[in-house]
Amino acid sequence: MRAFAKNRPHPEEPPQAASRRRGRSTAVRGETMTIAFIGLGNMGGPMAANLVKAGHRVLGFDFSNAALDKARQAGVDIAPSSAEAAAQADVIITMLPTGRHLLAALEAEDGLLRAAKKGALLIDCSTVDMESARTAHTLAGQRHLKSVDAPVSGGVGGAVSATLTFMVGGADDAVALAQPILEAMGKKIVHCGGAGAGQAAKICNNMILGISMIGVSEAFILGEKLGLTHQALFDVASTASGQCWSLTSYCPVPGPVPTSPANRDYAPGFAAPLMLKDLNLSQSAATNSGAHTPLGRRAAEIFDAFVNHGGAEKDFSGIIEFLRAAEG
Repeated sequence: MRAFAKNRPHPEEPPQAASRRRGRSTAVRGETMTIAFIGLGNMGGPMAANLVKAGHRVLGFDFSNAALDKARQAGVDIAPSSAEAAAQADVIITMLPTGRHLLAALEAEDGLLRAAKKGALLIDCSTVDMESARTAHTLAGQRHLKSVDAPVSGGVGGAVSATLTFMVGGADDAVALAQPILEAMGKKIVHCGGAGAGQAAKICNNMILGISMIGVSEAFILGEKLGLTHQALFDVASTASGQCWSLTSYCPVPGPVPTSPANRDYAPGFAAPLMLKDLNLSQSAATNSGAHTPLGRRAAEIFDAFVNHGGAEKDFSGIIEFLRAAEG
């Protein structure tokens, strides 16, 4: 893996040139880019808005009128169709729900690949299955387009604040072209390998996240039974060997971490159905690759039960409520 430092000066680059690059993410080309952004939902909308703030012209498309209205208010130019956005763009970014949606958007008669300009760069920020990600690269290559898969971590908050982490798969030259665009939306870009490697990293990362949130939740439930206060357990575990992101940044009980969804009745930052989707992707990948992931499989089963028994509108950290209820 290769992590790119944001705004790192180029070798032998004069200081004034580095300063110009910091001022606008596309200064490496010396011009503002026209970017088509397909999928303007809870993640895509803020990401497109940050590209506008970075000085790009963004042509957006979504099937949701509410998403289009919000993007318009953020300075995104609304295109009548995804194809018409792509036809004018130097870069095409997709942020779509599943691999099926991604491939449909690419392959349709009036789809993105047929509409794309020669030399355009395709950046897919969706979280999809490995097969779809690799197929997207193949289809782009057949049209002589460069492509990267670049799923994100950081949730809606990271999308709004432009602090996302991008896990990127693709050829070196394509990743180099994508880097300044991704820097306008995130704080860390990691080149994980070839086609599909970004998706592989995202699937593995979120399997860790789902498993660890269940573990942290079970520990707080046990602590309650043993007479520990939430704060006491947090103060110990957050500075001891039990520390992890699910505890220190997204603590599933109110109080210890004021910014966690637990303090807002588990209003979604990262919705439980999205965690279930990612865990199911991990298990599909495990089956296809022959990996043995018993905790990943069990985590998927638990989140499936949570989502289908009242958790569909909750943050994934709300799993603690489901586990408490399951005691009865």
